[in-house]
Amino acid sequence: MGLSLRRIVFLVSTFFLSLSAFAQDSSFVQWTVSSKKTATGEYQLQFKGKVQGGKMLYLFTKDAEGLDSIAVQFTDSSIAKKGPLQIKGGSSSYADPVFDNKSVLIANNEVNLTQDIVITGVVPALLKGSLVYTTGGKDEFLPAQEYLFDVKMEGGVAQTARIKINSIDLKNTASNCGDEGTEGKSLWGIFLLGLVGGFIALLTPCVFPLIPLTVSFFTKRSGSRAKGIRNALLYGFFIFFIYILLSIPFHLLDQTDPEILNNISTNVWLNIIFFIVFVVFAVSFFGYFEITLPGNFANKADSKASVGSTLGIFFMALTLAIVSFSCTGPILGSLLAGALTKDGGAMQLSFGMGGFGLGLALPFALFAMFPNWLQSLPKSGGWLNTVKVVLGFLELAMAVKFLSNADLVKQWHILPREIFIGIWVVIGFLLVLYLLGVIKFPHDDKKVKIGPVRWTTIILFSVATIYLIPGLTNTKWASLRLLSGFPPPLTYSLYDKEVFEPLRDYDEALELARKQNKPLLIDFTGWACVNCRRMEENVWTNSDVLDLMKNKFVVVSLYVDERKVLPAAQQQTFTTKTGGKKEIITVGDKWATFQSENFNAVAQPQYAIVGLDETALTKTKGYTPSAAEFKQWLECGLEAFGKKK
Repeated sequence: MGLSLRRIVFLVSTFFLSLSAFAQDSSFVQWTVSSKKTATGEYQLQFKGKVQGGKMLYLFTKDAEGLDSIAVQFTDSSIAKKGPLQIKGGSSSYADPVFDNKSVLIANNEVNLTQDIVITGVVPALLKGSLVYTTGGKDEFLPAQEYLFDVKMEGGVAQTARIKINSIDLKNTASNCGDEGTEGKSLWGIFLLGLVGGFIALLTPCVFPLIPLTVSFFTKRSGSRAKGIRNALLYGFFIFFIYILLSIPFHLLDQTDPEILNNISTNVWLNIIFFIVFVVFAVSFFGYFEITLPGNFANKADSKASVGSTLGIFFMALTLAIVSFSCTGPILGSLLAGALTKDGGAMQLSFGMGGFGLGLALPFALFAMFPNWLQSLPKSGGWLNTVKVVLGFLELAMAVKFLSNADLVKQWHILPREIFIGIWVVIGFLLVLYLLGVIKFPHDDKKVKIGPVRWTTIILFSVATIYLIPGLTNTKWASLRLLSGFPPPLTYSLYDKEVFEPLRDYDEALELARKQNKPLLIDFTGWACVNCRRMEENVWTNSDVLDLMKNKFVVVSLYVDERKVLPAAQQQTFTTKTGGKKEIITVGDKWATFQSENFNAVAQPQYAIVGLDETALTKTKGYTPSAAEFKQWLECGLEAFGKKK
């Protein structure tokens, strides 16, 4: 018998909830949990639930089609369930139409459940887990919900991992060398990147033909040249303003949780989604289909374009943003995703979006002010489609980068450095063949004319592709310094390479520093951090810097996006300095919170020098592409350490 629609909803919702770390428990069932030790390393968890609101709680496990309606889950693999979940009272049978009138176990008042478990590792004093369950009613079916619980364990070991180090005070450092702050260092760089993206979007077939049409509309319909210029400038401002508005929701997220944008940028599934989306964008740019927003959006915006003077101009700008989405969307998506992987969060995103909007709006205003310039514009034609296809190849290269981010965070090793570079070489080779006319796509002209601009583009991409080839080898030329940070790190390789490897645990590094009487250099980093890789490949490799790091410091790298789950005994609910509660489940959770609590930052890379008494010797240091400047900061830390002896 086929699955009913409701049963499919049940299966899908249960599956996705099992992947989610952000689910909230429902008010329809109030739970309490306790534990009882039954043997060495063996416990029984006892759940008491009270169903409310006239709902019913499904209690079947592994029905005829293999579905669970309720199950206990743990993140730590050292905790195993011993037998199935046991129902100790409060259940009844019900012929449920959701399951084709099959008789299923439910509870509609109070219920008692037990789950036996075996813990092979250290037993924590407080065990964390979740109870995933499903509720419903006669006329409705609710998706699976999750009850997150902490339960005391008899004989368990109390969590001793340190996160907040009270002796670290950045306002009272032994030396004032270092950065005053990490915010705003690259905002204008992101703005310029967005500006370039806006200019590129102008050369797409969705936008370029609109320039003379729009400028002509304002200059001829405004009554006077002065009013036409005013309206065109207002039109350009509204284009800029609309793209700024798109970044506002990210500021709200950033205020809710300063680490949320970093978590988004390193989220494995989000990076995989970006990979898929960018591949779809690329195929669209190749001309096999067109991505558009629903027609009613454009129609509604266009219908308002004649309402009043200022309001009408605003809706004209909104109409442009909507109808050009099939071309600007992928470029804007590249910018948005790129900004989220950087360190400035929502503010960098706003600067990038503002730059993009300005790049898109500026020509409309300038051509309205100087309409004679329109005569110098090239005519629309096949070259616009060529620009679009070239962008499609670049979208494919970006897609590989996002897949690489997910691979690095999860350490799957499906895209080592050489395979990543090899894919880029293939993309570059195919792009050159396309520009030479060997490869054609649906909307290309049958005959390709290769003029000076096209020859220049062919040469540029040929040189770039040839430059990548040494990256496939195990030679000194494999570093590809011009691209450092974009491919996976040199250590993530098919070859065995000798590189400087810091420690990975703060307390272990501090103990070694005290034994060797050296200051501790903390490197807050991430697997998906571009600027971290640039520092490691361009600054750390400097002979003077490397000598200091290897011989004068004990270095520890703390990966804030490490998804390895902590042992149960090290998991905890941490109270932040602002009074909030944060679940520390993974290694990355621990080090990200360690950074934000002690060093007031969530951006990477961030470097800190700490003395043997765990006081800050200097102010912290952010991304520093100058090896000389970074060396000077290290020497300042050594000098401060010497004075404190």
